[in-house]
Amino acid sequence: MSTLVLDKVSRWFGNVVAVNDVTMTIGPGVTGLLGPNGAGKTTLMAMMAGFLPPSSGTVTLDGEPVWRHTDVYRKIGLVPERELSFGYLSGRQFVRANADLHRLSDAAAATERILGVVDMVEPAARRIDTYSKGMRQRIKIAAALVHGPDVLLLDEPFNGVDPRQRMHLMDLLRDLGNNGHTVLFSSHILEEVERLARQIEVVVSGRHAASGDFGAIRRLMTDRPVHYSIESSNDRALAAVLMAQLSVQSVNVRPRGGLDVQVSDLGTFARELPALARANDVTLVDLSPSDESLESVFAYLVDR
Repeated sequence: MSTLVLDKVSRWFGNVVAVNDVTMTIGPGVTGLLGPNGAGKTTLMAMMAGFLPPSSGTVTLDGEPVWRHTDVYRKIGLVPERELSFGYLSGRQFVRANADLHRLSDAAAATERILGVVDMVEPAARRIDTYSKGMRQRIKIAAALVHGPDVLLLDEPFNGVDPRQRMHLMDLLRDLGNNGHTVLFSSHILEEVERLARQIEVVVSGRHAASGDFGAIRRLMTDRPVHYSIESSNDRALAAVLMAQLSVQSVNVRPRGGLDVQVSDLGTFARELPALARANDVTLVDLSPSDESLESVFAYLVDR
């Protein structure tokens, strides 16, 4: 059972700050690192794996610094997002090469064992460049696990993977977490994190935006003010009715037609709007959220 600790970690490239004063603790079990693309997740992963030094702050594993500490590297496995550049190798050769690099006493046996764990024994004789996306992900995980690390770091492991392969990978990571491994995977998709991890860390624009149980973080996201764009057959009549509702914070009538509505209680608003429109003989033509991107959701968390 191992624990990664980031203490006031920053990383900049010239004048660009990729990670800004991040402090977090990643313990045993499965943790999701959630944030929009460009949030700094890959940079954080690289520092946790020891491939990139922090510009300031420290990254430690069980109290030992990760950067340039070869003994610590033996306890970490990394599955990068980028595609493998060893397509000319068979899956078995690729995993065996990683076993040999770690100088395992019985590299051949370790290779066959981990191929079985990821269900890649039969395809292992084929070249990697013939694999599907899901198979390439599984062979990368096998290579990261062949030396028996306590910590597994995965950068966007479900990108481009079909639903069946995604379920297999999720089951594998869940089993690792249940067996005492420290598993951290990054994602920009909320539903992926919800299905796999209860503990999540949210990063936005290089900053640590939120941390904790998934349910608590989801409530923060759900309870935030939401902006809607509404088009109707009678905007002014609908605006007058909406302003009287406790779930509505503000209503703006656009000069060229339509309403901009800010809602504080999404559930109540969703239930009340159809009934209010029907009771006032107003036809709803269009209803759409105007700020439902991940960037807007996470920016709200940062502002808090």
